[in-house]
Amino acid sequence: MTVIRLTRMGRKKKPFYRIVVTDSRKKRDGGWIESLGYYNPLTQPEIVKFDKERLAYWKSVGAKMSERVAKLTK
Repeated sequence: MTVIRLTRMGRKKKPFYRIVVTDSRKKRDGGWIESLGYYNPLTQPEIVKFDKERLAYWKSVGAKMSERVAKLTK
């Protein structure tokens, strides 16, 4: 099953996340199918940018969103 979730980037104590589509059996930072956007929690205000059209496409073909991604993309 495909899932839309965050994958961690950046370095130690400086997290930066990508919103990606991946297979649910892969590790958090394993390979992914497509990158939809990013989330930077360290800036004020926090930055969340993503492609709404691609997110809608992946949801329409059955990809599930993680709880965190669902909150960020509202």
